Amino acid sequence: MRPSPLANPLATVAQIRPSSSQIDNIPSDLEDSVRFAGARLTQAAGILLRLPQEVVAQAIVIFTRFWVGQEGGSLVQFGAEQVSQASLYLATKLSAYPKSAKSVINVYAYLDSFPSTFIDPEELHRKKDPKEYYVSEGTYQTRRDALFKVEQYVLKVLGFQLHVSLPYTLCITYLQALDVFRHPLGRELAKRANAHLNSALLSPQLLYLTHQPSQLATAAIYLAAKEVGVKMPDVDWWEVFDTDREELGFLVVGLLSVESFAMKEKEKWGEARVPMTVDAVEAELQKRSTSSGVE
Repeated sequence: MRPSPLANPLATVAQIRPSSSQIDNIPSDLEDSVRFAGARLTQAAGILLRLPQEVVAQAIVIFTRFWVGQEGGSLVQFGAEQVSQASLYLATKLSAYPKSAKSVINVYAYLDSFPSTFIDPEELHRKKDPKEYYVSEGTYQTRRDALFKVEQYVLKVLGFQLHVSLPYTLCITYLQALDVFRHPLGRELAKRANAHLNSALLSPQLLYLTHQPSQLATAAIYLAAKEVGVKMPDVDWWEVFDTDREELGFLVVGLLSVESFAMKEKEKWGEARVPMTVDAVEAELQKRSTSSGVE
């Protein structure tokens, strides 16, 4: 059956937990940290490759789907950085903005040259010596082969289902239907709603995997209206957009929690790097084992 252009296949709580990584004894907090850092890495790489947000968002959803459930990929077998690369590479292939494997590999090499996982967006474009991030021909061949190999694993795990419906266009359509743009703060509301949709891609609750685009767009509008101070219709207008009150409440709480989660992650890791490779994850597990007194 051909997927709907406005809907996504959703994951249930039972499908999300436990994940393959948790079955392999990866602590859930470490998995959340790696998944969050991987989504941020994908976003940063997309910015450097000058990709539209829709393509980057699709790549992040593909990246996130890969780790979900017992049939998903495990951090014991796959490095998040390589899966991020493969997801972004696949997303560009499906778009009007394809990027070469060499461009993707060089961008990730550049990002890997930063000392911290949490890169300030203003630092992304700072000048650096090309030798720090342009890989040699031999290194490129090795990394290209690895990229293609992980790309095949991603396709296999996802059953070649790479369709991702996004809420951005729906959000604008709903705002127009609600006649928001006639309000002096209408554009600010739209900007806030769009920002919430972007931050939801980083949600530890995996909102893009558990809720449809129409529900995400509705919740983003509701929250943005509250923040900006735009009065919405005195009716349950969200029901017109296929969102009930319970789902709306859950999504609003989820959207609000992303910022605090991100701050806690930054405090937790500081200037240290989140483990984005299989070896780094193993080293982190060994470090935790040693610090807890377990041999």
